[in-house]
Amino acid sequence: MIEILRRYSLITLLVIFNFTVSAAAFPLESVTDNAKTAQISKEGSEHPQETVIMKWWKLLLDLPLLAGWNKQSDDIYEPSFSTQSKSKAPKYIIGIHPLHNPKRLFEVYGPIVDFLNANIPEADFTLEASRNYEEFDRKLYSGHFDFAMPNPYQTVNSLKHGYRVFGKMADDDDFRGIILVRRDSGINTVADLKGKAVSYPAPTALAATMMPQYYLHTHGIDINRDIENRYVGSQESSIINVLRGHVAAGATWPVPWKTFSKENPQLADQLEVKWQTEPLQNNGWVVRKDLPTAVIDKFAALLFDLAKHEQGRAMLARIPVTRFEPANDDSYEPVQAFIATFIKTVRPLE
Repeated sequence: MIEILRRYSLITLLVIFNFTVSAAAFPLESVTDNAKTAQISKEGSEHPQETVIMKWWKLLLDLPLLAGWNKQSDDIYEPSFSTQSKSKAPKYIIGIHPLHNPKRLFEVYGPIVDFLNANIPEADFTLEASRNYEEFDRKLYSGHFDFAMPNPYQTVNSLKHGYRVFGKMADDDDFRGIILVRRDSGINTVADLKGKAVSYPAPTALAATMMPQYYLHTHGIDINRDIENRYVGSQESSIINVLRGHVAAGATWPVPWKTFSKENPQLADQLEVKWQTEPLQNNGWVVRKDLPTAVIDKFAALLFDLAKHEQGRAMLARIPVTRFEPANDDSYEPVQAFIATFIKTVRPLE
């Protein structure tokens, strides 16, 4: 706020100074004098008063405050959430893959981070959002996160980057791809999608992209030739693209679709789930292997016990999921098998 006031104060001074110098340098002149000034300028002669003004402007623009306005910052804004103050406690960053936009993600997972902080006083947990899948992948695979909840594809990949699986979301039956169309679209069979556009959140979204693309592949669609694939950045965006008619169909998975339907029933009523895939293991919880075992164990125990008390069940209902449950690296072998088949038959993965 102080910085903003300083900037506006300086702008005001500049305007006043410019007006004062102009008024002093150019008293009321006759039309003839104006014509002479114009002629001098046209011939390339330098006007004395203009030089004074320009010198002052250049001097002021060299000040750090103004010069900073034109400087492009390379810093990336990365929103985070932490309500506890534990300045002396070790800090741990929690990353959730882009299930939602950052605002929505904090609303859903912020209370869980609060709960962890309140019950593990020797640690300071911060929830950090990522703008998109690419940014989340970069952070995860560089070991930036201490704890993370990636999608199953990212979970499998994280094992090569110093992480191990210690838990997962339950409700595996909900981890499936669904393909939405408008009720008035006239699309009745998979073949009707040929020559049309289909939206997905991101190329590496397992349930909402890879599984629907595999479904289309096994039902006669060459996704590399028969349709236009549009990766629109988020689950919500994929749904909205169908709603607005920008694409013929949009892929997502049941969790964001349930949330959208609950919050926007009239809009959701314009859409229908036309096809759905077989399920796979739900999102995993991973942790960096170099973290203290005591902290990991307490973190895991609190997560797995959320379904056992009213406060925890309210937090889980926001996601929505019935519980988190223990898991390990071997739990995701079916996901590894699916990914291998997908790469071989549908398209490569970067």
